Amino acid sequence: MNWQFQYNEFVWLFVAIAILVGLFLYLLRWKGNTLNKIGDKKLVKLLIDNFSSKGFTVKFILLILAIATGIIAVMNPRVPGDTDGVERKGIDVAIALDVSKSMLAADLAPNRLERAKQFVNKLINEMPNDRIALILFAGKAYLQMPLTVDHGAASLFISSATPDAVPQQGTVISDALKMSAGVFNSAEKRFKTVVLISDGEDHDADAISTAKDLAAQGVMINAIGIGSPDGSSIVDPATGQNKRDEAGNTIISKLNEEGLKEIAQYTNGIYIRLQNSDDAIASIKSQLSQIERKAFGDVSQMNFKTYYIWFAVAMFILLLAENLIPERKKKLVV
Repeated sequence: MNWQFQYNEFVWLFVAIAILVGLFLYLLRWKGNTLNKIGDKKLVKLLIDNFSSKGFTVKFILLILAIATGIIAVMNPRVPGDTDGVERKGIDVAIALDVSKSMLAADLAPNRLERAKQFVNKLINEMPNDRIALILFAGKAYLQMPLTVDHGAASLFISSATPDAVPQQGTVISDALKMSAGVFNSAEKRFKTVVLISDGEDHDADAISTAKDLAAQGVMINAIGIGSPDGSSIVDPATGQNKRDEAGNTIISKLNEEGLKEIAQYTNGIYIRLQNSDDAIASIKSQLSQIERKAFGDVSQMNFKTYYIWFAVAMFILLLAENLIPERKKKLVV
């Protein structure tokens, strides 16, 4: 029987039990020292004649057992049962989507961001057996969705992706790559890829060193360039006018192909400039097919037999028993 806990993060609560046991032992020692200081054994016996040290100890043991069973109940012990679906074969894919304001440039109609979102939705539809994670980034990266096979949820997150989702503007690709690496199982050295979608404009110097680190972890980065090398103006959604710099000149945002190519190169990935979505998806699928597939159970569609109720009942019984045991000795009435 393959036992597991649903909420392993609550295991630290057992530290409270260790603390309580330590305090109990300290209390027993303090009581012993205090009684020895009194000195008169007959007087001591008279003072504590009505107190049951065994009852006190048993009550504490029952309390500790109740707390322990309660913690186990909270952690929800369970065993996996049958799955509603079938075992899937796939890879883990982190999609890092640039939502900086430069992605509002219109050198790809209607703008870079909308074309990127269309591409991502098409790509996800072509990857039914793969787990997808979504990271949005600009001046900072945010995990929008952890690895999941729920591609419907992924589409909802993608449709709502705008520059407003990341208040801090810029194009910090290294932060996006680090966030992407964090969604993978660090114990595995394969089956993992990042699809980086960006115009690469003003990317930070740490992006290359981060890409090298990911390569050492077995992560392949495939970069999708959005925009054109000649660049385009950026329309401010609030005013409908072209964005200008401090000198009043129209800001032109250009695709930084060289930076994106270099990032992909260090991880045995490919770089593609997005022009035709179908061609780009075919190239990405061909590249991903080189990654060895793994079999994994879809936990979201698995039935589990849970046993928390038994531990909850045991906790209740232990607390009831602890409450019924007296600390005072029962005296026989003659």
